[in-house]
Amino acid sequence: MTAYRARLTEMDIRRLVQAADEDERAEAAHKLCRSMERAPLDQAERIAAQKIIRLLAQDAAELVRRAMAVTLKASDLIPHDVARRLAADVDSIALPVIGASPVFTDEDLIEIVRAGSTLRQAAVAGRARVSRDVAGVMAAEANEQAVRILVANDNADLSEQALSVVVDRFPESEDVVTAMAYRQALPLHVTERLIELAGDAVRDHLIQAHAIAPETAIRLATFARERATVDLIDQASSTADLGAFVVQLNARKALTPSLMLRALARGQMSMFEHGLAELANTPHSRAWLMVHDAGPLGLKAIYDRAGLPPRLFQAFRSGVDTWKALSAEGIDTSGDVFRQRMLERFLTQRPNAMRDDLAYLMERLDQPAYRPEIAAANAA
Repeated sequence: MTAYRARLTEMDIRRLVQAADEDERAEAAHKLCRSMERAPLDQAERIAAQKIIRLLAQDAAELVRRAMAVTLKASDLIPHDVARRLAADVDSIALPVIGASPVFTDEDLIEIVRAGSTLRQAAVAGRARVSRDVAGVMAAEANEQAVRILVANDNADLSEQALSVVVDRFPESEDVVTAMAYRQALPLHVTERLIELAGDAVRDHLIQAHAIAPETAIRLATFARERATVDLIDQASSTADLGAFVVQLNARKALTPSLMLRALARGQMSMFEHGLAELANTPHSRAWLMVHDAGPLGLKAIYDRAGLPPRLFQAFRSGVDTWKALSAEGIDTSGDVFRQRMLERFLTQRPNAMRDDLAYLMERLDQPAYRPEIAAANAA
């Protein structure tokens, strides 16, 4: 032990062994541990040093144990059983060791993750190296904060499957999506999924950093808008004041022909009625009468007044007729079964028109609002 003993005075050793004051013992422990860490030790000296470490780990004073844990957190001098004991200690002692100690096995780290502590999961996620096995368990089981740290750690060996699991678990977490987007390397499949979820700035980074073709990016952005549109329609079905909801949509320029047609195709007749009333600047009661008029002219009149595209009228007409036919069969119009049958029958009756109509909407109505460059190209 002479290699590091020379760096300690007789007083340091006495303070460590005999001092009743825990501040003094902690200071002596820090100095002793720092000296052991820095000194080149032979096998006999390592064994002696580890005996001292075991004694420090059993000290009743948290301050002493913390001084040892912080000083030796990244050292291989800490015996494996002592590292496990420290990992089960209070956070101020456990976290430095969990986050840096090289003596933990993958099984140790997985056990720590599965114990469920947010802070300790985060400590594992931020390690200088996270193996594929540990990263896979974290992707599937760790909490959102730890997963965000994990995916931001380029030294975490995350497989494509693990990355996909993270996207499945946290598709609406902006923090997780952004952290993953800025990883140095991403599989193409994962990159494409992130483009669907990310905001404009993160999407631009993904396209530039991962060589996504512009046409692919546009296609994926379109899918993202479709998903958001469906979310709006489903939200409308549960809102207490549908009229006010539709007014807000119109104020945000979100009450598009695409949204109206999709709402109708999903059986949301009330949203369609309120949408027509809002766009036509007429009371809902009047719009309802014109939509459900037994004659052929009511729907056409309110449709034209709403300023919807003439080309799409037959698709809307088919949607209204389908809704009426299913309602006449006595199916609960508020249920999921009705919406599913509505969509199936609508598409079955007008498969080609529906496909053409939606393509027209996405290409001519929706995309220019989000992609000015497409509008300019179409105009040319």
